[in-house]
Amino acid sequence: MTHPVDEIYCEKGDSLMGRTIVMGICGSIAAVECFGTIRELVRRGADVIPVLTKDAQKLVTSDALYFASGNQPITELTGLTEHITLLGDTESADLLLIYPATANTISKIANGIDDTTVTSMATVAIGNGIPVAIAPAMHQAMYDNPAVSENLERLRSWGIHFIGPRLDGVRAKVASTEEIVNTVEKIIGDDYLAGKRVLIIGGRSEEPIDSMRVITNRSSGLMAVKLAETAFRRGADVDLWMGGCSVQLPGYIDVRRFSSVSDLIKMLDDIDHDIVIVPAALSDFRPEEIDYGKITSAEGFNLELIPVQKVLPLIRKRCDTVIGFKAEAGLSKDKLIEKARERLEEYDLEAVIANDTSSAGKTDSSVILVTEKDAVDISGTKAHNSELILDRLFGGQ
Repeated sequence: MTHPVDEIYCEKGDSLMGRTIVMGICGSIAAVECFGTIRELVRRGADVIPVLTKDAQKLVTSDALYFASGNQPITELTGLTEHITLLGDTESADLLLIYPATANTISKIANGIDDTTVTSMATVAIGNGIPVAIAPAMHQAMYDNPAVSENLERLRSWGIHFIGPRLDGVRAKVASTEEIVNTVEKIIGDDYLAGKRVLIIGGRSEEPIDSMRVITNRSSGLMAVKLAETAFRRGADVDLWMGGCSVQLPGYIDVRRFSSVSDLIKMLDDIDHDIVIVPAALSDFRPEEIDYGKITSAEGFNLELIPVQKVLPLIRKRCDTVIGFKAEAGLSKDKLIEKARERLEEYDLEAVIANDTSSAGKTDSSVILVTEKDAVDISGTKAHNSELILDRLFGGQ
């Protein structure tokens, strides 16, 4: 007999297939968010085993968690020694994720106190060298308490991973489901970019005509965001420099904004990264003169355009491994590859992603990964594109 969770298993990929995650749920009201997070982990192939403290059982029910995960939640430790079975032997789970974690639980773990199901799981996991990730959730005054701060630092010194929290001046909110899932993949997934600093430059440039009007394009910035998220999951230390965009930017990745190409050029001295990837749609031309007032529409105007300095050669001077994008309209596949390879050789790039302009602003794209020796069609969703680009170039696939 199948369980309803089978309907969503690996629905969004198999990056966590074969991985077992013990999720310790504590008595924070943020516990109500664990259902969606469990489902997202399952959609990537994870087997999630919920473990509840007594206070958590006042907020979420075992039946609901059984539905979400496909596993009966552990609500007490019995003669089966669940904490040892799951986290204390050679066939242990891959990760203990404490989500949400209260100040009480964090402080107990830091001081070796294991008087709940979750703290006992943590004691065994830490002692057995199993990765532990903690997602705090509490009032910010509690988070800022010196005792709690010291306990957080102690746990960090032990190699425990912290996810979030999101601070708003009043609350230390539990990390978003997106951040939880991506960080879990970073901890126990394929981390071939660990130790690498990766810069993604994306979005669209906006060249001013006057104080209100700009010359721009239809790029949404989605490819840049997906590349940044994928590089993060693969273990990299990621920076995202973003021009104009129409997508939500990940709150757990450092973001800097630019508007015009000249704004971006001023930022290039800060490049000290191992890899730079540039899906940005940058203007080739800008107005020769800018009216810093507002041109009266009734009068009309003529617009004289001049070329904008090319950015890729400037980036290449700062970084040995640069990946560019080449967008063209209406070319055959062979001609598109030819144009991309010309760009690759001209600027001495690691690779060029060739794509048709018809994909601008869409979630899917027809793209070809062009290197010195090969050209591979990797068309699909931009999320899938981003994984194939990084996996093929840096993951040995």
